[in-house]
Amino acid sequence: MRLHYLRSSHPIDFYTADAATNLSLPYVNEGIAAGFPSPAQDYMDLTLDLNKELIKHPAATFYGRVKGLSMKDAGIDDGDILVIDRSLEYRNNMTVVCFIDGEFTVKKLKLENGQVFLMPANDAFKPIEITEANEFIVWGIVTYVIKKV
Repeated sequence: MRLHYLRSSHPIDFYTADAATNLSLPYVNEGIAAGFPSPAQDYMDLTLDLNKELIKHPAATFYGRVKGLSMKDAGIDDGDILVIDRSLEYRNNMTVVCFIDGEFTVKKLKLENGQVFLMPANDAFKPIEITEANEFIVWGIVTYVIKKV
C-alpha cells in the first residue's frame, strides 16, 4: 500500500511495510563462497523470513524507493528500496530520510558544533546546511538498502 506520494519529481516514494505476512525462503546458513564452490545444497533445509530479518518495529517501518543519485557513493542508487525505521533515535553520521522545506531526501546526517548538515555521497551535489529558516525533521533512519543487481 502506498503511504505517501506528492508528485513525480519527488525523490522518494513511500510504502508501508506489511510485516503480517510470512514468506520463508531457503537459506544457506554456512554462507555462500565467492571463491571455490561450496556444497550449499546440504544446508537448504533452513529458511529465512525477510520480514523478520529486516523489520524490527513493524508499526514504525516503511519502505521508500529512491529517485536520484545524490547517495550513489554510499551504495544507494536510483531505484533502490530503503527500509526506514521511524522509531529509532538519530545520531551523527547515520543515513536518514529527512523532510526539509516540503520535500523528502535521503542523506548522511552530520551534527557538528550545534549545526546540522545533510551530506550527499556524490561530488555533484552540495551539502545542505539546516538553519532556523528551514522546515526540517528527521523522518526516519535507513536500516537496510535493497537493490537489484
